Amino acid sequence: MLKIMIAVDGSQASLEAVRHGIRLVEHGLKAHFVIAHVQKEATLLELATQDSDLIANASIEAGMDLVAAAQELLKAANLTYEVEISLGEASSTLIDIAESTECDQILIGATGQSALGSILIGSVSREVARHSRLPVTIVKLPDMPEMADPDEAPEKDSAAEDPDSTETLA
Repeated sequence: MLKIMIAVDGSQASLEAVRHGIRLVEHGLKAHFVIAHVQKEATLLELATQDSDLIANASIEAGMDLVAAAQELLKAANLTYEVEISLGEASSTLIDIAESTECDQILIGATGQSALGSILIGSVSREVARHSRLPVTIVKLPDMPEMADPDEAPEKDSAAEDPDSTETLA
């Protein structure tokens, strides 16, 4: 049985990676999943002015909230999984989680955040793919139909559309 880590950050792209893992199992792959999430570590100012254990616990709780939807998807599919929440720099920590939990593969969503996000993969996805010794599958969101630009819509004759309307010309 393969052990597959799925990086989850609460985004739709990361949930699509979970759905991709579920589809793999539906097509016959035998797999156990590791849901992995990484929270940024506290800054020196935060550590100097607040209780470090309190900050770490709040970060872990926030991480658990962000992976809840992924857990629900895997539960609904009756698949086995475990959850790993860590603090640190996202890409290197995700790779460390995959290696320490002895995963065979990594699934990660493509989450480009710029205006070019629809054609670029996110920096974390790119760095994980670049530095991991494990195979990495970057899962893109399905293409959504493009909305027509309302400014480019042809002008409509409202009187022609509504036969009950009346128009008075001066």
